[in-house]
Amino acid sequence: MDFFPIFLDIKNSTSLVVGGGNVAARKVALLLKAQGKIRVISPELCSDLKATLEKGLIEYTAREFQSQDLDDVCLVIAATADPEVNRQVSEVARSRHLPVNVVDQPELCSFITPSIIDRSPVVAAISTGGASPVLARIIRSRLETLIPAGYGRLAELANRFRDRVKARFQDPTDRRLFWEKVLQSGVAERVFSGHMEEADAGMERALESTESTGGMGEVYLVGGGPGDPDLLTFRALRLMQQADVVVYDRLVAAPVLELTRRDAERIYVGKERDHHAMRQEEINQLLVDLAKKGKRVVRLKGGDPFIFGRGGEEIDTLSAEGVPFQVVPAITAASGCAAYSGIPLTHRDYAQSVTFVTGHLKDGSINLNWGQLAQPHQTVVFYMGLVGLPVIVQKLIEHGVSPEMPIALIQQGTTEKQKVFTGTLSSIQAIVDRERPKPPTLIIVGEVVQLQEKLSWYKTPDVPRSGATSPVGPALG
Repeated sequence: MDFFPIFLDIKNSTSLVVGGGNVAARKVALLLKAQGKIRVISPELCSDLKATLEKGLIEYTAREFQSQDLDDVCLVIAATADPEVNRQVSEVARSRHLPVNVVDQPELCSFITPSIIDRSPVVAAISTGGASPVLARIIRSRLETLIPAGYGRLAELANRFRDRVKARFQDPTDRRLFWEKVLQSGVAERVFSGHMEEADAGMERALESTESTGGMGEVYLVGGGPGDPDLLTFRALRLMQQADVVVYDRLVAAPVLELTRRDAERIYVGKERDHHAMRQEEINQLLVDLAKKGKRVVRLKGGDPFIFGRGGEEIDTLSAEGVPFQVVPAITAASGCAAYSGIPLTHRDYAQSVTFVTGHLKDGSINLNWGQLAQPHQTVVFYMGLVGLPVIVQKLIEHGVSPEMPIALIQQGTTEKQKVFTGTLSSIQAIVDRERPKPPTLIIVGEVVQLQEKLSWYKTPDVPRSGATSPVGPALG
């Protein structure tokens, strides 16, 4: 982040606005909404500021800026048409460690004013760090359509019942669960539609009927998908925002992890070849222990938790220990990486079936049904197979697959770092030796790979289309 997001309480404090034009008037109006005292310094005032002055809402001194104008103020806004005056205001304010904003000159700012969605007492702020105020306004306009005006009334209702809820639920976890349930229930809908008496009655019923959880939390087994956060399900995002603890592995993309609740505890349990941060049995027990402490735990996994994610083992332990759990499926790596690289897993002319296999077993071996995997007119996807690629190639050729069979390696698929390497069984090892792809890399074997260059559509930032310039073997097709 270029700027630390913060909300300031300026009530009963004086803010200084240097400038008397229309831009300054807009800043004054914003400060007045926050119930601040405002002092304006400018040789002249625009009509809007004159009207504000006549109402007694601002203090005004008709002259140029002087350094003593910063005495006894809590923040400063420079909004003049003179860049040198704006720079002077910024330098003096910074020397006194006062927060200062210079309109349209982010390099002179110690804080910026974001685009705002006002549902007081609920306020949402959107900022691009000064890079594009227009983009911030576009984002705000979209969010405006998603946030009903009644959210302010909902916050007021919650405030009225706050003390009673605290008295009803002594345990903080129970209180949080109550609020999360009721604020997403019919009570909220009654508020949004303006039926406040019915909303109050709903709150009364919820207080009477909601029971304590007895200290037991819950585990959400959530698929984080192949990497692109836009591919998360709505349910996954909602539960990620509710969790107290996030237990995640190395295949979870950083942008996906960032969508979890900001104040949630994060526990890394990643497993790499020959190096496990935590053994699977320890992970299983960790989930149980956290839930029994009343925590809501998101077990966040790359891809889908039930496709080579060992999710079945984890919920088996949870079930045996009586811990409530939910499973949230996701787009698995095979589907996501294939789609983003332009490789259809099935195609009427090339493959009528697709098989998912893991590139290594529990003991590190690759003991697969090679005869089945060598059958024609199918696509075979190998998870976690990069280290075992020489064995995979050797065994497929031994069981009758042509050395010219197309093969693709997709590194960090669906992300901005995606790379696609295509070749044949006979040429792929030379490509790997030259390009050295890194995990996570998915392997796809089948005639469908020859469509990659033609169908590739996803363009990573500053990287040409993978099908056109990726390190490739002999031309396919």
